[in-house]
Amino acid sequence: MSRPRAQRRNKAPGDSPTMADLAKLAGVSAITVSRALRDSPLVNPETRAQIKALAETQGYMFNISARNLRLRRSMTVAVVVEMTPSIERQMSGPYPLDLLGGISQELTSSGYAVLLTSLQGGALPSVQAADGVILLGQGAHEDAMHQVQRWGRPMVVWGAVSRHESQVVVGSDNQRGGALAAERFLALGRRRPVFLGDLAHGEFAERLDGYSRTLARHGLTPLTPSVPALTVSAGATAVHTLLDEHPQFDALFAASDLLAIGAIRALIERGRRVPEDVSVIGYDDTPLGATYLPPLTSVHQNFTDAGVLLARKILALIEGQPAASEILATNLVVRVT
Repeated sequence: MSRPRAQRRNKAPGDSPTMADLAKLAGVSAITVSRALRDSPLVNPETRAQIKALAETQGYMFNISARNLRLRRSMTVAVVVEMTPSIERQMSGPYPLDLLGGISQELTSSGYAVLLTSLQGGALPSVQAADGVILLGQGAHEDAMHQVQRWGRPMVVWGAVSRHESQVVVGSDNQRGGALAAERFLALGRRRPVFLGDLAHGEFAERLDGYSRTLARHGLTPLTPSVPALTVSAGATAVHTLLDEHPQFDALFAASDLLAIGAIRALIERGRRVPEDVSVIGYDDTPLGATYLPPLTSVHQNFTDAGVLLARKILALIEGQPAASEILATNLVVRVT
């Protein structure tokens, strides 16, 4: 960057320099000036300091409202969390908190405000005015996604990539996660597997698909008992019922760590040892699962990186640029279970 000229330009009373004026004086582009005044990390600290000093010397006032009006934007992105928080399933878990961290990091550094909301009570006027929407969770049978789609805003979704060619979706490799769980059980010599999860959710269906395909190559088919919720108690109830009807199973893959912990609780209550009698694998690699007794083997997905990707893709759509769905890698974190 060329060294800015410190003298104040000649101007009529009440006249204020424009961003283009500052860019010309500083020898940089107008977008660089805009980013510098918003403290964007895309501009190096020395250049940011020089541009801010020049703006002060020239009496420049950064009028955010005027900029937004000119761009016809609110400079906000609505982040909609598709879940009903409860004592057993809290908003403070890695989903959605780590996702929100990645989203906020990327959006705020680009000058956007984050409007956090849920689907409870419908779309508020502030949500409808947002420049774009990030939906965290497609919902059972994709009902949440269809509801947000009716708002008519650019949208990016966290969920199952395989189900929607028409939507931009970011998700983890659920099928690979399921396959990793099956491979682990096969290596342990397990022959009577179970899958625990509500298949109305696309992500869980993908996990079962990868799990079942890998087991099928060895002549095995998992039991898939009905599970109505994503809670510890729902997992425990399902396994108590399963033990009454099919007590011989020796491996259980749960679609979430909460379900897996509930399953372990029920197994221990019924006198089954984990992992000696039944091996258990969860999904999400949560701190709760890692510190549970026995510590839970789980499929890890990187929520923070996923949040950054979701934000980048919604920003691209807002700017009228192309964006494509993307799948992130998963890996198995092996612990006691």
